[in-house]
Amino acid sequence: MKTLYFDLSMGAAGDMLNAALYELLVTNEQKAEYITTMNALGLEGVTVEPQKSTKQGITGTHMTVKVNGVSEGGHDHTHTAHSDHHDHHEHHHSSLKEIGDIVINMPLADNVKADIMAIYKMIAEAESAAHGVPVTDIHFHEVGTKDAIADIAGVCLLMDKLNIDRVIASPVHVGSGHVKCAHGVLPVPAPATEYILKGVPIYGGTIQGELCTPTGAACLKYFVNEYGDMPVMRVVRTGYGMGTKDFEQVNCVRVMLGMTDEKSTDVVELSCNLDDMTPEKIAFCMESLFEAGALDVYTVPIVMKKSRLATQLCVMCEPNKREEMIKLIFKYTSTIGIRENMAHRYTMNRSVSKVNTPYGELRVKHSEGYGSEKTKYEYEDLAKVARGIKESIDKIEKNL
Repeated sequence: MKTLYFDLSMGAAGDMLNAALYELLVTNEQKAEYITTMNALGLEGVTVEPQKSTKQGITGTHMTVKVNGVSEGGHDHTHTAHSDHHDHHEHHHSSLKEIGDIVINMPLADNVKADIMAIYKMIAEAESAAHGVPVTDIHFHEVGTKDAIADIAGVCLLMDKLNIDRVIASPVHVGSGHVKCAHGVLPVPAPATEYILKGVPIYGGTIQGELCTPTGAACLKYFVNEYGDMPVMRVVRTGYGMGTKDFEQVNCVRVMLGMTDEKSTDVVELSCNLDDMTPEKIAFCMESLFEAGALDVYTVPIVMKKSRLATQLCVMCEPNKREEMIKLIFKYTSTIGIRENMAHRYTMNRSVSKVNTPYGELRVKHSEGYGSEKTKYEYEDLAKVARGIKESIDKIEKNL
């Protein structure tokens, strides 16, 4: 199973995660293509440039993001988030909707754009909760916004390119003391960071300063499947993403890419019975659960007391997503009670490759493990071809 392990003993900022993942790209061509894509995102005045950086004997990459030729110097981009109650005369501020308009026009795949917006929404919700204003009133300073969008877009684009099956991270070192930001002097972790990292194992330590930023925290919360010690893995490549500040310990995020054996993992099964909801509302709930990271969501027709026809909603998720899933089920359904079961899940090693076919380049999913192998074309690719030539998927599969 293709696995990433993040060593977060010095926390994480968006630019550090971006640089560490960039180092995992194999060829110089891939790296050059990535930088070209990043500089063509349509962010006016923004340039992204990887630079070699050596700290305390370790060489890695620092991802320099400049806005109109000026580097942001590693400050926390999203601490510049404001509510509408602040003075807006000096600079333009972007709302979540305006950021969505920027992202939708980027020359990126739809799934990458969706990842970027999911992370940005997480940050806006955290700022909203931390400062007690509605999400619609949260605005981001223009310069900080461009900087943060570049960091987040970079992480999402690299995660898509690397096509990882499983992401594991160490507990997050958040730092200690206080940090200055647009709202004044805040304790570390800053309220927005602390809100995002709810349910994630974190610790403070003795290093004074903010080691984990809201941008870094949101990227981790979105992509990491589980937290803990480094698993038994055959490491193929290692990336070092260097920060700008210097501490007594080398300021970097280390990420290791390797293979772990197939294994059983614990999953949580949540279920509830619904006898007073329309199918459309249940479908909306299912979409929301998938967006939030459910492994699977499905329904089963059941008969309740007095022969009432009803639907059982079943949700499978990783243990660290349990609280979030429970909140969403209560939010989007009429149920007043949820059942929970722990289960073991056995998975085969999965990978995706692209193959040339008479219909152009198509993605193929490979699964292997426990003595079996399976291969299947990606449905979305087959459907796209079928729509284009107005033919059935069966017919296309027969010609492959």
